[in-house]
Amino acid sequence: MSGAKDITAYLRETIERGGSDLHLSVDAPPAARINGSLVPLEEEPLSAAECKDLIFSTLSESQRAKLEEDWELDFALTARSAGRFRGNVHYTSAHVEATFRHIPTEIPELAGLGHQPVVEELCSLRSGLVLVTGVSGTGKSTTLAGMIRRIAETRPGVIITIEDPVEFVFPHMASLVKQREVGRDTKSFARALRQAIRQDPDVIVVSELRDLETIQIALTAAETGHLVLGTLHTVDAPQSIDRLVDVFPPSQQQQIIAQLSNVLQAIVSQRLLPRADGAGRALATEVLKVNYGVRACIRDRKVEQIVGLMEVGRKEGMHTIDDSLEFLLANGLISRDLATHHARDPERFIPHDTESKKKSIWT
Repeated sequence: MSGAKDITAYLRETIERGGSDLHLSVDAPPAARINGSLVPLEEEPLSAAECKDLIFSTLSESQRAKLEEDWELDFALTARSAGRFRGNVHYTSAHVEATFRHIPTEIPELAGLGHQPVVEELCSLRSGLVLVTGVSGTGKSTTLAGMIRRIAETRPGVIITIEDPVEFVFPHMASLVKQREVGRDTKSFARALRQAIRQDPDVIVVSELRDLETIQIALTAAETGHLVLGTLHTVDAPQSIDRLVDVFPPSQQQQIIAQLSNVLQAIVSQRLLPRADGAGRALATEVLKVNYGVRACIRDRKVEQIVGLMEVGRKEGMHTIDDSLEFLLANGLISRDLATHHARDPERFIPHDTESKKKSIWT
């Protein structure tokens, strides 16, 4: 490989070029994801030894030992003059490779991310379950951080986060914010969540609802009067409900459906789409607020009716992904082809005069 850059130089270059992730892979040049596309940072590929040296320079002895034992590792990294990153180290074809995602220093405000006021309104809830969903790389953690900031700024209480690893670092504000990292402060999400209920929390944040036990305890915590915020890897609101139920064996699903219909308060699903002008990415969202009709659909497992309920619930702040795409298209933020590709109903995006719809969805 030409040059002798260290890992900090590559991380710094990723940030300076507006990238979100740095990828280090064997037999490929270091590459940054910029506005959704992968861009090489060098011409020459990394050898296996160069790739390993760059990655291992970021790890402590205990982290190296854990990687050798588990063959993969999630960790947080603060790099001098580059900032804070979430690292994932893994083996590919017996070689060590890694991805580093940049974590902005400043905790964002929800409006600045592109969310509508309804998401900020959800932060005033006192109990129940609120989900932020989307595939990897769609900004779920950033939205969750914005919600935590809003809650911590506006009311006294105790917020306990359970993360793997800790990403955004929160100061104590009106609320006390206790951030617990899996593998450092607790042995597992499920154990930390079970203990959190005994730590006098007002809000419990689970960075990822990743298994049956964690989901079950989260539902119980929401049922016993806590506000529980969590993320899920699903593309829209209806699929999120199905995923929460389907992770359980059939013998338990009816009980989970009953719990979910009682405690679920809202689902915010999101996607990050390349802007039409090439200047970054635009946020497209779907927001479901759970009212009487939605609860009935969950109880009866008629999830297919939820899209219609979101469409008639716009006065309550709900909107579908197609509503959001139409707004972005009408305001010139995304292309028609992109809107059609991501739409639930592509027919909605047959060419028409969009000028009159520029602000019709949100006003």
